[in-house]
Amino acid sequence: MRKTLWFALLLPFTYCSEKTAPPAPVLPVPEARQIAWQELEFYGFVHFNMNTFSDREWGFGDEKPEMFNPSDLQPRQWAQVASEAGMKGLIITAKHHDGFVLWPSAYTEHSVKNSPWKDGKGDLIKELAEACKEYGLKFGIYYSPWDRNHPDYGKPEYITYMRNQLTELLSNYGDVFEVWFDGANGGDGYYGGANETRKVDKLTYYDWPSTYKLVRDLQPGAVMFSDGGPDVRWVGNEHGFAYETTWSNLMRDSVYAGMPEYPEKYASGQENGTHWVPAEADVSIRPGWYYHKYEDHKVRSLPDLLEIYYKSIGRNSSLLINFPVDTRGLIHENDVEAIMKFSEKIKEDFADNLAPQARATANDERGAGYEVENVLDGDYETYWTTKDGGNSGEITLDFGDEITFNRLLLQEYTPLGQRVKSFVLEKETDGNWEKIAEATTIGYKRILRFPDVKTSSVRIRFTDGKNIPVISEIGIYNAPKLLLPPIFSRNKAGEITLESPEEGLEVYYTLDGSKPSKESKKYTSPFQSENPAALQAISLNPATGKISEAITVEVDLAKTKWTSPQGEKLIDENPQTYVASKDNSVTINLGEEVALRGFTYLPMQARYPSGFITNYVLEVSSDGKNFRQVASGEFSNIVNSPIEQIIKFDEVKAKFIRLKASKTADGNKATFAEVGVLTR
Repeated sequence: MRKTLWFALLLPFTYCSEKTAPPAPVLPVPEARQIAWQELEFYGFVHFNMNTFSDREWGFGDEKPEMFNPSDLQPRQWAQVASEAGMKGLIITAKHHDGFVLWPSAYTEHSVKNSPWKDGKGDLIKELAEACKEYGLKFGIYYSPWDRNHPDYGKPEYITYMRNQLTELLSNYGDVFEVWFDGANGGDGYYGGANETRKVDKLTYYDWPSTYKLVRDLQPGAVMFSDGGPDVRWVGNEHGFAYETTWSNLMRDSVYAGMPEYPEKYASGQENGTHWVPAEADVSIRPGWYYHKYEDHKVRSLPDLLEIYYKSIGRNSSLLINFPVDTRGLIHENDVEAIMKFSEKIKEDFADNLAPQARATANDERGAGYEVENVLDGDYETYWTTKDGGNSGEITLDFGDEITFNRLLLQEYTPLGQRVKSFVLEKETDGNWEKIAEATTIGYKRILRFPDVKTSSVRIRFTDGKNIPVISEIGIYNAPKLLLPPIFSRNKAGEITLESPEEGLEVYYTLDGSKPSKESKKYTSPFQSENPAALQAISLNPATGKISEAITVEVDLAKTKWTSPQGEKLIDENPQTYVASKDNSVTINLGEEVALRGFTYLPMQARYPSGFITNYVLEVSSDGKNFRQVASGEFSNIVNSPIEQIIKFDEVKAKFIRLKASKTADGNKATFAEVGVLTR
């Protein structure tokens, strides 16, 4: 009995002595909830609320609950689409800035309980939570701290209200994987009829530490998102792009939700950040976050979505793609088609990892348990690392026979911290090593794309780091070519150019909105289109007969005859040029009287823009002297999503238009990249 006990006690020590001790972590390191979140990688946003029915991006707060009346609301369809697209969860806008809530909250009348939907007996949060469970998805909550409806917003009483609602959301609907706090807060609103502007101290007003504690107590497994965490941070833009250098480390104590300098100073993370707060890249599948019928033809193309994937998940970020659910209560057919094609292409790109076919060697190994073969075993929990005392290392993959590849995937074992600061990918050519690509950070996942490479031997050199490299996985892939649509451009004279994305492709187009095919008109040279048209164009590979996605462009009145005293840059059809107006307005002579049905405004597209118009007035005139107002309003969310703004109104005839900025986002003089008119 004593010998058996001694042998049993000795076994663990014998085993431990055979395996080398793991490397010390490089701080900061992730919490368990953050590790679980990062492994999801790809999940969905659902923007569906009062704004869906008011056709706005940001509601003012004065909307009536009766407006919320979907005709065919099916949360199961949302969950099914997300699941089939490979998403791992869904986050719903439980309350947006207008204050309307999607569950029968006991603390407000501005709720679905007072809407016609299900005679006021519906609970959308419950239905979606159940649908997510049915389809094996995680369930998340978006909650806007700002409330343009509530009379107490800006007062201490509102914080109690906010926490009461969070308690409802986090207590009654099962497990929640993410709580999403928007950074937009404080400004004009209805506020129970006050109709005024209310500013709050974004750093102190919400008493975030107490709110975070509430979430921790009710949902200990949930990560919290805001500009600076505390668990997951905003990537700093709404394009869905992380950065060439993206650290999961953040100087968290220097950040608060809604801080104006956040995107430039903090969004990419910091090498010496004090806390582990990884990035989440959020982007909508359409230009807007909420559904607008006029965007049905503006769903992101497959190339756009692929670019987003490689610049988010491929750059150490998760990817949150938004579905603007339509007024029926369904993800629109165009959105479903786009996300499914995207999902299929990603599966195709990463269907066959060539790396396990190779023999792996390394210039240094830590010892037993950390062999280089671990990077080829498909197990994230195993990894290769080196002996202590350095910050570099290299791995060689020898395939024997020549392979063709165009993707490299790398993963660090992030429970021990993010380490790599730079690395180089090389191929062997005639006994020499030739550089293919180089990059900076890796983190949870880094993917590089490059032209086809042929070689029989590949080397990855980790050239600099915060400590020794700890590499979990290496993937080598040969992604099939993507047949891209042609590139559209138009000059002021109305001449259209359709540029083929690759040599050897043919381009076909239509001008009546119909889907083009090989039987359509073939593009051979630039052509004139002075009148409005609905252009669609495709690329065709004559060798295979395969065609690309169609590009769709609403071509309106050519600006051939247009002039402006503010200069040509606002009417030159070049989005990269712009005009800064001294008096916050621009006047355009259309050259002739035109029947107008709307106008467009493209904000300044520079890297560090300013003068975005948030509130506008449009006036028209027949003689250029006597103007009358025909439209006014707000360009909602234009700072975070500086896309072309489209405003429609009842038909009016005019020869002159004047667009005024009654307010700009930063108080600077208004800037205009491009102004256009709608005639159809």
